[in-house]
Amino acid sequence: MIAGLLIAGAALVATAAAGQAANDARQEALLKRLSPAATAFSPKGGDPPHFKALAGDGRTLLGLAFWTTELEPLERAYDGPIKILVGMDTKGVLTGVIVTEHHEPYGNFSVDTPQFSAQFRGKNIRDAFKVGVDIDAISRATISVTSASRAVRNSARRVARALLAPPEPAK
Repeated sequence: MIAGLLIAGAALVATAAAGQAANDARQEALLKRLSPAATAFSPKGGDPPHFKALAGDGRTLLGLAFWTTELEPLERAYDGPIKILVGMDTKGVLTGVIVTEHHEPYGNFSVDTPQFSAQFRGKNIRDAFKVGVDIDAISRATISVTSASRAVRNSARRVARALLAPPEPAK
């Protein structure tokens, strides 16, 4: 028992020494929702800051996750930033988004709805992300929906440019 605690403590110290904090249970649960096939997630790190979703071997990258507010901090909705965790596979296709915090007066009718988050699953980072075109417009919440969509699009494209291999040219 003591040996197990010492090993766990050493792992935490090594992680902290590397400048990365271990993911807490809530964070792990959110990451698992975005990448259900992953068996492990790296601590947040890198530039831009991101989490890696890893396969059972602990080395194979299945996807990435990141916070829009860390990558697009100046993107504001009607009443401030909307904190969104975005998941993306290695081909630049979104695996989902989770809105975790906002201060929008119409949140219950816009960014809080399951339909808002669901429309991003399967979107390619090359899609337009235009409200009224490929993102559903929601009455009374256009500013919030437009801002959240821009934050998801811009942060996903930034992560893809920095961390994913460019797509193979068509043959």
